[in-house]
Amino acid sequence: MTRAVLGIIGGSGIYDLPGLEDVREETIESPWGEPSAALTRGVIAGLPIVFLPRHGKGHVLSPSDINYRANIDVLKRAGVTDLVSLSACGSFREELPPGIFVLVDQFVDRTYKRESSFFGKGCVAHVSMAHPVSPRLHVHLVAAAKAERIEAVQGGTYVCMEGPQFSSLAESLTYKAQGHSVIGMTNMPEAKLAREAEICYASVAMVTDFDCWHPDHDAVTVQDIIRVLNSNAGKAKALVARLARDFPREHEPCPVGSDKALDTALITAPEARDVRLLAKLDAVAGRVLNS
Repeated sequence: MTRAVLGIIGGSGIYDLPGLEDVREETIESPWGEPSAALTRGVIAGLPIVFLPRHGKGHVLSPSDINYRANIDVLKRAGVTDLVSLSACGSFREELPPGIFVLVDQFVDRTYKRESSFFGKGCVAHVSMAHPVSPRLHVHLVAAAKAERIEAVQGGTYVCMEGPQFSSLAESLTYKAQGHSVIGMTNMPEAKLAREAEICYASVAMVTDFDCWHPDHDAVTVQDIIRVLNSNAGKAKALVARLARDFPREHEPCPVGSDKALDTALITAPEARDVRLLAKLDAVAGRVLNS
């Protein structure tokens, strides 16, 4: 079996990961451009951990400026098998107040300015996104939250908007009426790219506000969010530490095929594939391209 390597992407308010041992920083070059930051490698209870701050150190990247392809590519090159996204979000439901964590299992993508695939002209691939979250990884997160007594709701739909502005009232009311759970700016195309890279993916959506649909939150401000972020960050780091301590040391096959997503995805005939694109896909798709 393959050794498990747990990747953690830290969102707003989470720019480091305390508790790591044997810590070292590693810069990995990507043919897809510059990632958000250098990777931080370490171990927790013997489990290899790779951490990447999504917005860069000091939060210098807006959601639309993040190079999601480079981020996922360098995590793949670092050997990550399982990836947990930690993300701040707004809530559309009274029963999901600020401070609660939502372990989402579905996404709605409303972004439009971001490169959303490693594939394209010269090598076309269509991966399934029917079940974007790895059920096995989701179960481990549920268990870790219970062990740490962190209030976390199982399941929910995350709407990913482009940003960087917050929602208009009309948008907020529309998403609420559609029955979605939370809204954020970063989990897409991240989840799509992780699937293309055959990395098992799960998201912890950390609620900071009620978005502007709520009469008490008619104008979301950064100052309001930061107050909740600080509390959420401590819980998120405890969650990761527990997850790592209890996580299997050998990678478990994904029930929905996240780790074999490219087996039936490539459609371009081998003789028609662009060799320049294939060279960039060496990490993401090397398993199938070299077989």
